Amino acid sequence: MSNSSSKGSALVTGASTGIGAVYADRLARRGYDLVLVARDEVRLNALAERLRAETDVTVEVVKADLTDKADLLKVEQRLATDTTITALVNNAGVAGSGDFVGSDPDAFEKMIQLNVVAVTRLASAAARNFAPRNAGTIINLASVVGLAPEMGMPVYGATKAYVIYLTQALRAQLANSAIRLQAVLPGATRTEIWERSGTDINAIDPNILMDVDDMVDAALAGFDQGELVTIPSLPDAADWDAAQAARAKLYPNLSRNRPADRFSKA
Repeated sequence: MSNSSSKGSALVTGASTGIGAVYADRLARRGYDLVLVARDEVRLNALAERLRAETDVTVEVVKADLTDKADLLKVEQRLATDTTITALVNNAGVAGSGDFVGSDPDAFEKMIQLNVVAVTRLASAAARNFAPRNAGTIINLASVVGLAPEMGMPVYGATKAYVIYLTQALRAQLANSAIRLQAVLPGATRTEIWERSGTDINAIDPNILMDVDDMVDAALAGFDQGELVTIPSLPDAADWDAAQAARAKLYPNLSRNRPADRFSKA
């Protein structure tokens, strides 16, 4: 019998390697039972066996490809109905930095399916589960690329900008709820995602490449501090607050009953 039932279960997507696997490890050590979701069942089982042995939590493995509608609906249904689940780590995603004009639109569609559609449907299922209990946690993995179109990753960056917006807008909509939300915006992080996207990780400046364990530990520290948006490498949280204040200054003029005078003919 697990001794962690008081915290319930955390469902982690993309849990077989990298960020998802580290989240699984850290949440197990915080006393959560786990539901681990990914395509690679062999790696999932190896991780599950290790965590069961090291932490005495209950770990369930769910083999699923979230770009496959039937698999996505299976995980979604579980999230929506299993009241032992108290946390979702929406981590599964794919990166890509290819030339927009020369890239395969089908690859873009698959990226959007995983990074946007799956993330949205799973967050929605979790919220439907958590709302009646007025409790639960949704952590969405975004990226600093979602703040920086200058990086020239139009589709990947747009999917991550979506995740940031989704999390912030959910916080606004659930302002009177005790459901906890966090968007995590890693910078370059040492995981297999680079190889999968065709990038040589050894060509990346080591001064900007964070170890995955450090990244997740910082993200969880940000969560503990109550941050809605956590950028693990940002030294001063006041810089983010200032950026949000500058954005808020636009609000009174975003929608008015006439065009701004600057657009009037001389």
